[in-house]
Amino acid sequence: MRFQRFAFAAMSFACTAAMAAEPIQPPWGKESNLGERMMMEATSVCTDGKGHYVVLTPDDEDTHALLYYGDGKQLAQVAHPGPYTSATSFLDPRFFNKGANPNFRGIDWRVMSEVELDAKERSCSLRCGEKKVPLTMLEGEQAAELLRKATFLPNPQKFSPYALLRDTKGVYYFVDRGFHEAEKKNFRVFIGPRGSLKAQKMTNVISDSEGEIFSTKRGDLRLLLDKTKPAMWIESSKRRLELRQVPVEENLPLIYNELGVYEGARLGTPCDDQ
Repeated sequence: MRFQRFAFAAMSFACTAAMAAEPIQPPWGKESNLGERMMMEATSVCTDGKGHYVVLTPDDEDTHALLYYGDGKQLAQVAHPGPYTSATSFLDPRFFNKGANPNFRGIDWRVMSEVELDAKERSCSLRCGEKKVPLTMLEGEQAAELLRKATFLPNPQKFSPYALLRDTKGVYYFVDRGFHEAEKKNFRVFIGPRGSLKAQKMTNVISDSEGEIFSTKRGDLRLLLDKTKPAMWIESSKRRLELRQVPVEENLPLIYNELGVYEGARLGTPCDDQ
């Protein structure tokens, strides 16, 4: 039987969050060899002229192409959305492209945005959902100078959706967890009507062969591995409320735009300031 108990410690979470914000080394390192210097020269830098910069590195034998975004002084790595996507595309459910394919190789392209770059033409632009933003590509030494002075950081996103449920009266029960690998056992629970979900005081998480129990000061949220059975909100031995599970991947725009949990949060994508 699989059984895990995850303890919650504010100090531990603060430490891992601080570690996640430590600078990272860009692919060209310190330009100490020919390969690193070539990587620097081949990296594209684009700007909207308003203090926002997008950086794209090329593919090479050791490193896949990477996308960064920031104010030029700090550039954060944009999270790659996974297989079958290019280095210039990224997940941003705050922007919706209704004309895109809802299921291509398991990916909903309606919630994908991208940087459109033509290295030969020395041109670039940003697409956030259906919105297009013109960008200007920096030339040679100007781009290199910016890259040498910038501090590179991991993606700033702190949490990602884990489970979404609701009752028959329209009250939502939302669970998310730490975005970075070291923080994935840090869970949060929110409860409330659309647009007004409130964070619950977490006390424990238990995972066993039947599913998961997210314990809060107010009650327990019980998720079953068998999706055909209803999830449950338990406030006492006498009060049990059946919940309908709402697929997370199919409802990302709802989660990011309407629940209120991520209002004002930065996802570390080039669309953060659009």
